[in-house]
Amino acid sequence: MKSLKRKIVDKLHLAGNKKKVALNIFWAMLGKIVNMAGALLVAILVARYLGPENYGVMNYVISYVAMFMVLSEFGMSSIEIRELSSNPDKKESILGTCFVIRLIFSVITYILIAITLWFFKTDSFTTSMILLYSLSLFANTFQLIRNYFTSIIKNEYVVKSEISRTIIGAIIKIVLVCLNCSVEWFIFASLLDTVLVASGYFFSYRTIVGKITCWKFEKDMVWYIIKESFPLVLSGAAVVIYQRIDQVMIGNMIDKSSVAYFATAGKFLDLVIFLPMVLTQTITPLLVVVKEDDYEKYVQKKYQFLSVVLWISIILSVFLSISSYWLIYYSYGEKYLSAVPVLQIMAFKTVGMALSSSSGELIIIEKIQKWAVIRNLIGCIVCVALNYLLIPKYGIVGSAWVTILTLFSSGLLGNFMIPRYRPIARLQLKALFLGWKEVINLKKMRQ
Repeated sequence: MKSLKRKIVDKLHLAGNKKKVALNIFWAMLGKIVNMAGALLVAILVARYLGPENYGVMNYVISYVAMFMVLSEFGMSSIEIRELSSNPDKKESILGTCFVIRLIFSVITYILIAITLWFFKTDSFTTSMILLYSLSLFANTFQLIRNYFTSIIKNEYVVKSEISRTIIGAIIKIVLVCLNCSVEWFIFASLLDTVLVASGYFFSYRTIVGKITCWKFEKDMVWYIIKESFPLVLSGAAVVIYQRIDQVMIGNMIDKSSVAYFATAGKFLDLVIFLPMVLTQTITPLLVVVKEDDYEKYVQKKYQFLSVVLWISIILSVFLSISSYWLIYYSYGEKYLSAVPVLQIMAFKTVGMALSSSSGELIIIEKIQKWAVIRNLIGCIVCVALNYLLIPKYGIVGSAWVTILTLFSSGLLGNFMIPRYRPIARLQLKALFLGWKEVINLKKMRQ
């Protein structure tokens, strides 16, 4: 592994911070590839075993909880990375304060989920499974530690723990299949995955950095963190709703088997969406530093950043769309071929996510996030309205088209509609048509 890393760095002739970023991207990509590939293989096994109906129930439960997850995080991830990058000397105070805030909002979120279940009168089995899986909210508070390692551009320390979790989680699910367990056991195993991830983050921090008991809660910092995060929690809520509500609406308006077909397409998307997301999160701390040192250089770098992220996503989307039939047929089997047209369309979700996530990070770096909620509310409205119109007529294929339209509405059109974001939107358009030149000549990124 060390030899492979050395070869990559030597080939690119990188040094200093650029070498650090390259190695961070290497570890982040390695972790994501292993985790996503492992998750996909297990998902295929579980989907074949459970069948479309039970597999649909499982994904319905996970999607329901995911819609509320953003409230427990309170949109703090990007703010945490930004603050930890800018103020490394205050890391104990930032980590301690953010951890307490996350924990409090996790309790509030769990109560809110219980209230919505009572209000919508879901069946007892689905209700109990959602309440069980909602415990993952508390394990997710340790995502804070991952954000810390991201801020110091050292993903290596958490990637190893994530890979271990993937292997352990896969073994558990394989054992459940061998024992002919029912769907509730697989939902419990999904909850256990989040606990394993949290434990890995905890032990990585404990081993490399120190005890979390050194974290300090500072009451004076609470209002600042909440104030900075509030526009992002509203924005994030809108994002999660338009990314997850489709499966909930499909389950309510069609059936749980259709949820399984839609979710099946999503499993392959996870394998390609991670790359622009990793690039975005890894380069963000470096852009923060460049902006503070040399603004003109920052303007140049952010265009290169948008171009590379966008065009890598376009290439991946085209490849995934073309190979959709063979991917579904040779993995999930004939019972899931209804997912093929969905995947052919939703392959281009990668481009929409690249537009949204990369511009979103620039918005945070430039500290203009208070208007971000507007663009994501646009996406949320487009998603819900079009799903209500298209699902009854076109089924899951209609919902797939809604996914693409939603992401382009929020990630590009929404930026044009907000005056402060128009410079970013113009850069996005330039990157969309001319950014391929930056991909061809990646050496410019090292200058």
